[in-house]
Amino acid sequence: MANLKEVRSRITSVNSTRQITSAMKMVSAAKLKRAQDAITQMRPYANKLKAILSNVSATLDLSENQFSDEREVKRVLVIAISSNRGLCGGFNNNITKEVNRLIKADFSTAEVKVLALGKKVNDAFKKTEHIYTDGFGDISSSVYDDLSFENISNIAEIAMEQFLNKDFDKVVVVYNSFKNAAMQIVMSEQMLPMIPETGEELTSAANVEYIYNPSKTEIVSDLIPKTLKLQLYKGILDSHASEHGARMTAMHKATENASDLLKELKLTYNKARQAAITNEILEICAGAEALNG
Repeated sequence: MANLKEVRSRITSVNSTRQITSAMKMVSAAKLKRAQDAITQMRPYANKLKAILSNVSATLDLSENQFSDEREVKRVLVIAISSNRGLCGGFNNNITKEVNRLIKADFSTAEVKVLALGKKVNDAFKKTEHIYTDGFGDISSSVYDDLSFENISNIAEIAMEQFLNKDFDKVVVVYNSFKNAAMQIVMSEQMLPMIPETGEELTSAANVEYIYNPSKTEIVSDLIPKTLKLQLYKGILDSHASEHGARMTAMHKATENASDLLKELKLTYNKARQAAITNEILEICAGAEALNG
């Protein structure tokens, strides 16, 4: 059994850790509320606009909509979205696993490059041949410094330009979709080329007749780039909310574990203290008997 000093030191250490994890949980909870409001307000608009534009653009030929150019997949750009910090459970590791799965399974015959948005996924791939920064500059960790639509639009514009220049034949976005504070779903969405959505609801939306003013070509050519930028922006907002949800859950569990460990340590401390007191009493009694004898 550990001596009293060691147990007392561990109790102090675990108590300090519990205070830190509890504080981090409250900070993440406050940030989660703002991030959750941002994604829940924008998600319906982004999904509806994507559904309409993808189906309407399918009626245009390639000269009218170059973003629907489906060609042989030789080079793929995977935009992987993670966080800059850890302590959020398997949040970042799940993104790394999904990107590795895409490289080995879905795009095994193609050359895959990874554009890392977030320090953690950048650290996972920076020493591999897949990491890609050409044209994007140092954005791996700075994307969250200014989480605005204008800032994300610059990244989307570069990706679209490289697709049109045939530097890449497909662009895929991998991110954590926010469902609730305790659950995040890893999503892998094709950004380019644009393909018609599937499903009964989207099929019915495609059959709706629209009145265009000005022409359909002008509207689509203007809205498609905005929709692609919005798709990437939605993915980053989803990931941002998921990060705080995952960190809040992880810190909640860490706080509970620290509390349980603290109870065990206090019980151990009391047992050791009682044993020490008993030994002292026995020694005193033995000494008294020796003097009397």
